[in-house]
Amino acid sequence: MYDQLSLYPITNSKRLSLSLDGMWNFCFDPASIGEKENWMSGLHSSISLPVPSSFQDLFTDQYSKNYCGDFWYERDFFVPEHDGNIQLRFGSITHRGVVYVNGVKVTEHEGGFLPVLCDITSCVRKGEVNHLSVKANNELNERSLPCGAVKTLKNGTRIAAPYFDFFNYAGLNRSVYLVLLPEERIQDYSVNYTLNDQDALVDYEVRTNGEHEVKVSLFDKEGNCVAQSNGKKGQLKVEKAHLWKVRNAYLYTLKIAIEDGGKLIDAYEDKIGIRTVKVEGKRILINGEEVYLKGFGKHEDFDIIGRGFNLPLLKRDYECMKWMNANCFRTSHYPYAEEWYRFADEEGFLIIDEVAAVGMMRSTHNFVDAGMGKYTSFFETPTVPELLKNHLSQVEEMITRDKNHPSVFAFSLFNEPETTSSFAHDYFAKVFEKAREIDPQHRPMTGAFEKNSAPEKCQCYMLVDFMCLNRYYGWYISGGPDISDAVEKFHDEMKRWEAKGFNGPIVFTEFGTDTLATEHKLPSVMWSQEYQCEYLEENFKVFDTYDFIQGELVWNFADFQTTEGIFRVNGNKKGVFTRERQPKDSAFVLKRRWENK
Repeated sequence: MYDQLSLYPITNSKRLSLSLDGMWNFCFDPASIGEKENWMSGLHSSISLPVPSSFQDLFTDQYSKNYCGDFWYERDFFVPEHDGNIQLRFGSITHRGVVYVNGVKVTEHEGGFLPVLCDITSCVRKGEVNHLSVKANNELNERSLPCGAVKTLKNGTRIAAPYFDFFNYAGLNRSVYLVLLPEERIQDYSVNYTLNDQDALVDYEVRTNGEHEVKVSLFDKEGNCVAQSNGKKGQLKVEKAHLWKVRNAYLYTLKIAIEDGGKLIDAYEDKIGIRTVKVEGKRILINGEEVYLKGFGKHEDFDIIGRGFNLPLLKRDYECMKWMNANCFRTSHYPYAEEWYRFADEEGFLIIDEVAAVGMMRSTHNFVDAGMGKYTSFFETPTVPELLKNHLSQVEEMITRDKNHPSVFAFSLFNEPETTSSFAHDYFAKVFEKAREIDPQHRPMTGAFEKNSAPEKCQCYMLVDFMCLNRYYGWYISGGPDISDAVEKFHDEMKRWEAKGFNGPIVFTEFGTDTLATEHKLPSVMWSQEYQCEYLEENFKVFDTYDFIQGELVWNFADFQTTEGIFRVNGNKKGVFTRERQPKDSAFVLKRRWENK
């Protein structure tokens, strides 16, 4: 699984990465007859659809928007003459997919937010046009991540019933590449850092599929070689190292080469940032310096494209976060497209990288039930072993892909599951053990706990290195005129956590209110901009009371789409920005606070 999984596609003298983005043929397969009727060799009827994008918001009818089941993509692609290895690399196929080339099945993959790799060397015709088809599926269940169910209406239509509060966008949401590689090649690499006064040691390990010599070199921004070593495993000593710092990034270029007596066989280069991460007592340390997290929970979500990757949107989001003096975001509630991490590396943003373990509570209104003490015996069902297998696989794929990004300082292994039983503890203990085993940088591991995970009831908080809490005192709990009660309840819980003796930092990864950008009211009422601002100010007073609170990630960066319902007005409106990335009044409240904190 390691071949090219963590290596972002590049083009150099030994590698060629060709984008297959563009208009593809597309069709629904509600009766799941495509494979029986050999659609992998050519769709019987189709329409044109852009890749990357989610398919749902491209249509004008309800059936297509809410479609749940199998669906197909296809296109022809030219393969140049090439003597080495030939691969396809999908940024993701949501939520699962089977890939065919020239009618031959080349791979299948479960999990919709991580790369899908296909070695197609043996089934392509070089120097000719070839046929590529993908059968994908967006159904939700309790065996894979994220969790949910499928609901069948009386007219026979099947729709998704997610156990999570964001829209179930699906499709080929990220870029697709044809990758031409040498037969003997670099498959993966990992780095780890030790600081020694002004110097730094970079421990590296390179994975190849051959036995020829590996040469590793490190270059500074000016292109000067500052360290060099031979061997698949070794150490680079960097004198007077420039450190990657929060909002002040410095990136070196790591160059890896496979050589045979001076002849270059393969080469790969990437940007790395020298920095260390440690949780020490109540503090989060980057390069030994304390950092207070300021930022957001986000979503890959935008009008028309759904969860499809879009470079202008990425640029706008980072500019908005920089304007507010934010320094961190969480990839709620799934690993994002790789470009988000690469840009964070450049800009010095910290990322809590989250696997798609969301919906682990049997509820389609979990944002309400989470605070009401509901228990659904989620981790006591027969599907748990299969779910755990998929969970472990996706954790491994996420860490393998993202392990070398200096921006990624922590991994979040769940969001708001039921954690009040020994069944949950036994389940997540295995997940945390696996994650710690495979991360070469031994970063902090965490997870986001909802209100039911109270100090007296939660049986999983001891697994994390720092605790992430999602709390809505003043919104779901004692909102509006009762907000003074909400503040008292909030203080009460914090004192109980303090008494519990959790020996680590607490970061608030969700707190917020639904707010209509058009709604103003004096005195404030819930859903007004004034109330959102007042709510934030009351939360800040609580945060500033306790020294173990080391971060505030507002929910949410921007308004986003959800399943329809009476609790939502065309989506979740907790954004500090509108879905169009324009600021609400609360953005200025946060900007003033974060410029001085």
